Amino acid sequence: MTENKNKNKEEQGTVSRRDMLKMSLVAGAGVAIGASGLGAVASMTNVFADTSKTTSSAEGEDEIVPFYGAHQAGIITPQQTYAYVGAFDLTISTKKEVIELLKKWTALAASMSTGKAATRAPNDLLPPVDTGEAEDLPPARLTMTFGFGPTFFSKKGVDRFGIKNKAPKHLQDIPAMPKDHLQEPFVGGDVVIQVCAEDQQVAFHAIRNFIRTSVGKAELKWMQSGFISGAPGKTPRNLFGFKDGTANASPKDSKAHDASIWALDGEPSWMQGGSYMAFRKIKMFLEIWDRSSLKDQEDTFGRKKDSGAPYGKLKEHDPVNSFDMPATSHTALAKSTGKPIYRRAYSYTDGVDEKTGYVNAGLMFISYQKNPSTQFLPMLKVLAKSDKLNEYTQHIGSAMFAIPRGIKKGEYVGQALFQ
Repeated sequence: MTENKNKNKEEQGTVSRRDMLKMSLVAGAGVAIGASGLGAVASMTNVFADTSKTTSSAEGEDEIVPFYGAHQAGIITPQQTYAYVGAFDLTISTKKEVIELLKKWTALAASMSTGKAATRAPNDLLPPVDTGEAEDLPPARLTMTFGFGPTFFSKKGVDRFGIKNKAPKHLQDIPAMPKDHLQEPFVGGDVVIQVCAEDQQVAFHAIRNFIRTSVGKAELKWMQSGFISGAPGKTPRNLFGFKDGTANASPKDSKAHDASIWALDGEPSWMQGGSYMAFRKIKMFLEIWDRSSLKDQEDTFGRKKDSGAPYGKLKEHDPVNSFDMPATSHTALAKSTGKPIYRRAYSYTDGVDEKTGYVNAGLMFISYQKNPSTQFLPMLKVLAKSDKLNEYTQHIGSAMFAIPRGIKKGEYVGQALFQ
């Protein structure tokens, strides 16, 4: 049945995700090809093309998260199972080159989000450009979220691309905390791309092709993969077995989002409707945790492990009373700052730690907030000083990025920043 469906689509001339990327990357590499092929490539890579109309109405529409909108997808989008986050350092030196790269990435993201493209230019004499691992796979609710780090605007005091005066109000490097053990390369970056999807292969395909289209323009500084899973309607759990993201506002609570996530008045116009992403790579000492008593684990979080209920309550979303739990518990300290953030964390596993022989695993902490200076940073400082969870974790990566507002059809990501 599936083979017949795919065959019929090919006979009708539908172009796959692979074909689109093949031409996009060939054009980006500047490969010399015949005149007829060049025309097709130019047509396909037009950043202003509306590729959404090429998606079959009978297949995959419920797996497509709109790429265009007032806010970038992948922030309040219901959390997908898999994620890749990659930070890039730019190797180009002019505003024009940066714009060209962002246009190329935008066109690529818009097409990959639907799994389709509008045209085709085969040339069997060239190496395959698309890696092919997403061939025949659905869009899988793929989202791609772009952001800029402090060094994108200024590096060592140099206004790199003539946009320093348009830097967002609260963008800064996250100050090193007393107990940090930050490890290169997981610190900072000029540009970040967060890729999330329900299919790991679709997610990896996306980040891989951003990397491939950046050759000669940017270098991948670091990349981290992650996963998270929860039963329908349930808060997912981290590798310590506790629910992660209980305090998040509902994805439909626009009033709460305006209050805590979206950057609005006081920010440059390109940032209004955007947010700030905080990234922390947190290593978890699972073997030590697994030898701890249930009481000690629950005292560490200030919540019941099975239900997620705060101490003194019965249900996960019952109001938190910090006086009912240990003063150094994670929940009590986080709540004490009084400023909510929007968590979008993923677990990670990176094999075995060669030094200890323990499993190298932890939390890829990601949060979004409208003002990190009054939300995330005060919370981080309190937790770094007194959190009982510090006995079982170690922060080894750190970065902050400004996430521009959503992208309108006909625009490229961050376009208003360069106008």
